[in-house]
Amino acid sequence: MAPALILVDIQQGLDDPWYGVRNNPDAERNAGRLLTLWREHGWPVVHIQHLSTNPESPLYPGKPGVPHKPEVTPLPGEPVMTKHVNSGFIGTNLEQWLRDHQIEDVVIAGLTTNHCVETTTRMAGNLGFNATLAHDACAAHDLAGLDGTHYTGEQVHAMSLANIASEFAEVRSTAEIAKQFS
Repeated sequence: MAPALILVDIQQGLDDPWYGVRNNPDAERNAGRLLTLWREHGWPVVHIQHLSTNPESPLYPGKPGVPHKPEVTPLPGEPVMTKHVNSGFIGTNLEQWLRDHQIEDVVIAGLTTNHCVETTTRMAGNLGFNATLAHDACAAHDLAGLDGTHYTGEQVHAMSLANIASEFAEVRSTAEIAKQFS
């Protein structure tokens, strides 16, 4: 069976200034490149959509930030699984859907690297899936550390990738993934 492409929370609201400055402005374009490849081959695609429980969040139900970005808008028939926590596996039927379709390999891309992407990727690995993360099809926002130290989105992104690559998934570029699966 072909690998499933899991697109995590690539939603309009994640550009909102509420989240702060972010790295990798090409993340959506690269995720769109992967999605085009998967669609051309008729391979399975799953869209994950975050619905925040925080009324202040741009991803709160009913707000204009909830829809997927144009580069990755789901087509009819492509599953869209909504969640309220960081993992695409919690509160959804993602694991069961993958198992029902006898999928062992997953490619993951999305927003944001250190939140929902990292959590979903870690769980994919822990659940026994062979996970590959498209590092250039993800992005992270600046964060302040507990001591007030400022970490750029690039630093946060790099640390998340290091965490994931050490144990949970292969971390590759969009071009490497396209070459591997073409």
